[in-house]
Amino acid sequence: QVQLVESGGGSVQTGGSLNLSCTASGPFASSYSMGWYRQAPGIERSKSELVVGISKEGTTFYQDSVQGRFTINRDNAKNTIHLQMRYLRPDDTAVYYCTVGGGGGYWGRGTQVTVVS
Repeated sequence: QVQLVESGGGSVQTGGSLNLSCTASGPFASSYSMGWYRQAPGIERSKSELVVGISKEGTTFYQDSVQGRFTINRDNAKNTIHLQMRYLRPDDTAVYYCTVGGGGGYWGRGTQVTVVS
């Protein structure tokens, strides 16, 4: 069973920055891609959107809306990913879920990110 521990998040004003981290533990955790989905207010969790992803080799994916503002990196030795979020906007407000193995894999409990104008 893969377990995920998320940290970071909080509330920030528009244009501010926040950092999220996620550490995975359990069998084969290091073999999977990792990333962050987000569930916007009023949206079902099943309809959460993929924001960023990173493979174990370091190949990254960014949703268009966060390209140039969010940066993900991965420490394979620690099975940890870090997400730096800059120039945050109110529409970035969501619960952010760390995942291992994509949307059909393992999910963390989620951490709230709130951007106020």
